[in-house]
Order: sequence, then structure tokens, then C-alpha cells
Amino acid sequence: MTDTAATSADVTEDAFLGGRLTIRQPKSGYRAGLDAVLLAASLRAGSGDKVIDAGAGVGVVGLAAARRIAGIDVLLVEQDHGLADLARSNIARNGLEPRVRVVVADVAQPLSAHPDLHAATGRFDHALANPPFHVEGRGTASQNPVKAAAHAMPDGTLEHWVRFMAALVKSGGTATLIHRADALAELLATLDGRFGAIVIAPIHGHEGKPASRVLVRATKGSRAPLQLRPGIVLHQEQGFRPEIERVLRGGAALDSFDGT
Repeated sequence: MTDTAATSADVTEDAFLGGRLTIRQPKSGYRAGLDAVLLAASLRAGSGDKVIDAGAGVGVVGLAAARRIAGIDVLLVEQDHGLADLARSNIARNGLEPRVRVVVADVAQPLSAHPDLHAATGRFDHALANPPFHVEGRGTASQNPVKAAAHAMPDGTLEHWVRFMAALVKSGGTATLIHRADALAELLATLDGRFGAIVIAPIHGHEGKPASRVLVRATKGSRAPLQLRPGIVLHQEQGFRPEIERVLRGGAALDSFDGT
């Protein structure tokens, strides 16, 4: 990803979780939103758990998780120095130091390239990721280099993301990703042999419409069978469904992912 420096004129200040979280993020280019909050809301963790947010951008996923679940420690991993700087600013402005910190690293590189991460191999309870949704060369790329890199990755790179998560979480730890519904087969193939007890929840914009996203949680080293959960429907006739409003505005857990 191309590094980007942000000035006050380049960023917006946005409220998440009904104002419980204030985030500075680029005015143009990639901007975190609904997917990041849903991913954070899917996390099942307890005080003292260690969580890694892979490809964190400005930190919305990890910060939303830290705001919702008291006592967890979160490591944001982002390769773009400008976005990492914004993430550090967001940690400070939300008063989440020292529970949340940032490491600048590329998830596609071997852990040996990043001594801090290499030393933490197998020490995390949970890993979260919202990988780029598109493959380079397929479709029209954004003219903004940061947005293009955030939305597209080289063919086969999803394997690197899952390998990164598998290396950092402990046996019995979880990896949770949100991705395009039509990338599910590739995602399952990358999880195979590393994770089991896979739980899949399709995400539908409206009742009766095809899923556009999937939430996938898997447990490292488990041999338990795959579960396909009922679909998560975001919108009703006007606006979000009440349970989704509670997630987006109230910071509630995404209970429907676990069937509750």
C-alpha cells in the first residue's frame, strides 16, 4: 500500500457506535464503515484476551472491539504509515491507550521480517480481518492509490492473510473475517488445514436478496464441523433493522452471528 500523509484538510472526523467512538480517516480514498463495525461486533472475547486486527487501516475494527469489550488488548497491524499514524491518533483521542497499540507491518510478508510480530507468534486469542475485497486486474481500479490498495490485492493474497492470522493466534484461538460472498470458496480453501469449527453467516442487504458479504469465524486446530448460520439481514423497509441499529449505534454484540 502506498504511504499517505494526512493533514487536517485531508481527513474527516466521524462518529461510530452512536458517538462512543470518534475516528479520523481520509476524506477521500478508503473509508471504514458498516463492514468494520459488523466485524468488530462479531467478536466473542473476555477481559484479558489479546486480539489482533490485521490490515487495520485507521483502526475502526480494533477500536470498536476495544470500546465494546472492556479489558481486551488489541494490536492494530497496518502497512501504510499514514493510516497507521491516523490509527495512533484515534487510539489517543478515544482514550484507549495502553490497551490498543499499532505496529506497521505487511501481513503478506513473513513474520520474520517483523521481529515484534515474530516474537508474538501463537500468543493471540483472536484475529480479525477485513481484507481487500477485489483482486488486482479484475474490474476498474480506483485512481486513488490508497483506496485502490485497500480494495484490491494480488491474486492469491488472501492465503497470506489467513496464514498471518494462523501464525499469530494460539491453538484454540479464533480468526474472523468479513468478505465478499462470492469469495467464500477461496476463503474456505485458505482456512482448510489451519482452522476448523468454521461458522459462516451470510449478510443480506434486504430480506430475500442474495448475500453480498459473509462473516466467517474459525477456530485454530479444531476438527469440529462447519456450521452455516441463518442469514443476517441489515435493512427493513426503511432504515436498518432494530438489531442492526443496536450494533451500529449502541455498540451491541452481533448476537445473530451465534444464533441468539
